[in-house]
Amino acid sequence: MKSFDIPEYYRSSIITPLKEFRRKHDKLKRDFTPTLLDFGPVRLLIARHFGFCYGVENAVEIAYKAIAENPDKRIFLLSEMIHNPDVNNDLQERGVRFVMDTSGRQLTPWSELKPDDVIIIPAFGTTLETQNQLASLGLDVAKYDTTCPFVEKVWNKAGQIGQKNYTVVVHGKPSHEETRATFSHSKEVTPTVVVKDMQQAQQLAKYITGELPADQFYTEFANQFSVGFDVTRNLDRIGVVNQTTMLASDTQGIADYLKQVMIQKYKLVGSEVDNHFANTRDTLCYATNDNQDATYALLTYPADFAIVAGGYNSSNTSHIVELCEEKLPTYFIESEQKILTDKLIRHYDSHARQEIVTENFIPDKQPVTISLTCGASCPDAVVEGILLKLVSFFPDVRPVGEVIANVMQS
Repeated sequence: MKSFDIPEYYRSSIITPLKEFRRKHDKLKRDFTPTLLDFGPVRLLIARHFGFCYGVENAVEIAYKAIAENPDKRIFLLSEMIHNPDVNNDLQERGVRFVMDTSGRQLTPWSELKPDDVIIIPAFGTTLETQNQLASLGLDVAKYDTTCPFVEKVWNKAGQIGQKNYTVVVHGKPSHEETRATFSHSKEVTPTVVVKDMQQAQQLAKYITGELPADQFYTEFANQFSVGFDVTRNLDRIGVVNQTTMLASDTQGIADYLKQVMIQKYKLVGSEVDNHFANTRDTLCYATNDNQDATYALLTYPADFAIVAGGYNSSNTSHIVELCEEKLPTYFIESEQKILTDKLIRHYDSHARQEIVTENFIPDKQPVTISLTCGASCPDAVVEGILLKLVSFFPDVRPVGEVIANVMQS
C-alpha cells in the first residue's frame, strides 16, 4: 500500500499505530470486529476501518505539496478539498482561497483568476464545464488535480457503458460536488439521469414501464437529467453508477430493483439481461464499503451510545451516522470541542440540519461502553482528541499507554 506524505498533526500517536496494527494482522481485511480499549470504568469500541482513505490521503498530500512548491503564488482550491473543517481551515490559514463553496456558488469571480495562479481540483473532481472554464483562463488544471481515483473509475465506467448505448443512472445527491462532476462527465457520452434514493428509483421505474406519462418525468426529475433526454427511448438500456460516498447497500438495492424492472418489462432470461441492464458492480468504492461494513460489525456489540466524528457536510460520514442511529443514541460531532462537559454535548442533528445540545449523554453507570468511529475525511488526530476527552471524565482509568500496549500484545 502506498504511503502518503501528509502533515504529522493529522496523525495520532494512539489511533494511527492502532490502525496499522490491525492492518498488519488482517492484510486481507476479513476481520471487521472492532478494537476494544478497556480503560476500566469506560470502554471504547473502535471500528475496524475509519478515517482517511486512499483518495483523501492522496488529496491532502497533493494540496500541501502545492503550497510548498509555490510560496510566491496565489493558490486557489476549486471548492472544499474534502468535507472536513479542520483540513479546510488549515489550508485557508496557509493562504489558500476557495473559488466556490460546496454547492457551486461562486466565491472568487472567474475574472480574478490569472494564468500564473495555482488551482487545486478537489478530491470530488469537477465538472467538464468548470474544467473548460479554468483552462480558458490559462490555468493548469492537471498539475494539482486531487480527484479520487475511485471517482474517476466511476466516470470511466459511465463512459464505457455509454459507448455501448446504455443510459447512465447515477445514484447520488444531486447537489453534491461528486454527483455534479459524475453527471457532467457522463452526459457528454450518453443520456444521464440522477436518482437520489430508492423512492426516486421507484418513480423512474414507472417511466420505464410506461405507468406514468412521459411528460411528467421532465417536471419530476427537473435538473436531474441531461439535455435532450428522451424518456420514451433513453430508458430501454440502463446501467447504475454511484456517488462513491453513498451507502453501498442502497446503491446495490437500487441497481437490483431496476434490474428486476427491466427483466419483467422485457421478459428477460439468462444473458438476455445484459441487453437492457449493464453490470456496474465494480464501481463501488472499497473505502466506503470497508467503513460501512466495519460500522455494521461495530453495531453488533452492545454499547451505551455512539460517537461519529466528521464534517457535517460529509456524505459518507452522514451515512455512518444513519447506520448507528438505527441501533444506538448517536452523537455526530466535528471534534472533541463539541463535547462541552461530561454532561453536555453539542452535536449535529442530520434531520433538523442544525446543531443541538443534549444533556446527560453519558449514562450514570459503570462501565460505560462507547462505540467510536468517523468518516473517510476525518483525521486520526480528531478521533484521538475525542477519545482522550471522553476518558478524562472518568476517575481511576487505566493509563492510555497501558491500554494500547495490551491491545498490541493480544
